[in-house]
Amino acid sequence: MLDRSRLTLALGLAALAVGAPAAGQAPRRGGILNAMLVETPPGFSIHESATVTGVWPVMPCYSNLVLFDPLKPYETADTVIPELAERWSWQDNYRNLVFFLRRGVKWHDGQPFTAKDVKYTFDVVREAADAPARLRLSPRKEWYANVEATETPDPFTVIFRLHRPQPSLLLMLASGYSPVYPAHVPLADLRQKCVGTGPFRLKEYARGTMIEMERNPDYFVPGRPYLDGIRYPIITERGTRLAALQTGRLDVSMPLEMTKTMAETVKQNAPSLVVTEIGQNGSDNVVINHKRAPFDNPAVRRAVNLALDRYAYVRGVRHDGAVVGAALMPRPAGAWGLLEKDLKTLPGYRGSARDKAEARQILAAAGFGPGKPLRMELVTRAFAIYVDLASFVADQLRQVGVEAVVKQVETAQYFPLLARRDYQIGANLTASGIDDPDGYFFENYTCGASRNYTDYCDDRMDRLIDAQSQELDRARRLTLVWDIQRKLEADVARPMLGWRNEYFTRAPYVRNLVPHNSLYNYGRLQEVWLDK
Repeated sequence: MLDRSRLTLALGLAALAVGAPAAGQAPRRGGILNAMLVETPPGFSIHESATVTGVWPVMPCYSNLVLFDPLKPYETADTVIPELAERWSWQDNYRNLVFFLRRGVKWHDGQPFTAKDVKYTFDVVREAADAPARLRLSPRKEWYANVEATETPDPFTVIFRLHRPQPSLLLMLASGYSPVYPAHVPLADLRQKCVGTGPFRLKEYARGTMIEMERNPDYFVPGRPYLDGIRYPIITERGTRLAALQTGRLDVSMPLEMTKTMAETVKQNAPSLVVTEIGQNGSDNVVINHKRAPFDNPAVRRAVNLALDRYAYVRGVRHDGAVVGAALMPRPAGAWGLLEKDLKTLPGYRGSARDKAEARQILAAAGFGPGKPLRMELVTRAFAIYVDLASFVADQLRQVGVEAVVKQVETAQYFPLLARRDYQIGANLTASGIDDPDGYFFENYTCGASRNYTDYCDDRMDRLIDAQSQELDRARRLTLVWDIQRKLEADVARPMLGWRNEYFTRAPYVRNLVPHNSLYNYGRLQEVWLDK
């Protein structure tokens, strides 16, 4: 079994021992970190990415205006630190956010960084009417829907002017999903390479084989990074990745990849490896296309929701490496999820026998049964952790008389397929860039949002989401957020199964690589060093 004395669970307390050097030990310079990738990234453009494989190997190349402190595992507004911005100021009761930028920062091609780059980036991401370029896909456009304008009164000041108060904007700008792009480099080029201001710059990319980063000698943080470089070999087979970790050919795993069972295996075979258990802010869910038959019938959607045994999912799919939860990550790793006592009153959470019996009755009333089974194609991403989930969902549906054939789709096609709504039902993983309701609600549940893959739309829900976003009293906001989650469950907006834990694994000599409770936000690696 996994040695629990070596695990650290982030509950808002500092994980003091994880990755920390011995007292008084100075970080060492040099060395190459051997990381990993589980598939060929969909490209180098983080702002067009909807997966951690598009963020993890590219994040070291870029910088944000602000960043979550890499050494603090539990992310809040209090752990946001300056990066390209030296400081910031909220004005007009959270309606204007002003950033004062660093001077003397250079892009990797030697060009100077200015406020123009910030305005360019976020005008493009939010698809402003006068944006000078357009992304192929902007998965987080809705994060910035409340931005009325970005202004640059001088080359080192940027103002985000908002339609209404929104304190969460600072957290969204701190996510690994929010780098600043160079205004002088075409977007088409940034899909093939990264040109950033970050601690590392691209050295070589061999598609399907390896990404290599090297130390940026002009990085604006004195003395950083410690590493000479990072290698990301692309290893698509799960067993081969585990073997490479166990034998020391890899120094670290990557976010999303390591399940509890896998961590127990590698720990047993290589006891010196350090495993950190933490919330991932990633959910396992079922996306249902509300506009395609038979799911344009709300009763059929309810039947699918009732068929899914959430507690069997925790045991059978994630082997107790997940927790049951609704639309937001629950405690202890998250701050906003519904409490378990409330969940157990909701359809789909009340008990498998009761819920499945009701699912069969609903399907029979809709005209489906033993003589006329409901048949469908269940899509999922061709990635082991997705396929595990899809197999479970198909089995759960079979138990209420629904025949679902699993279809695996490669990553490069999977997210565009969902964005086009070119599917009936899917087994999906969704994670948020921040532990805040705005990071999840706007992009997944508001009418017309690009990542609202189910096409769920309710005007009242949109108003509720806006209301919680601008509520400055935390207790009142939490009450609103809980009400929203209950309504999403009642509407079967997107059946949620649960929230995964991360089991990030590293060699004992890898220092200052501290996993966070959101898997997208700790890949900069400027503080990491090798104690060997």
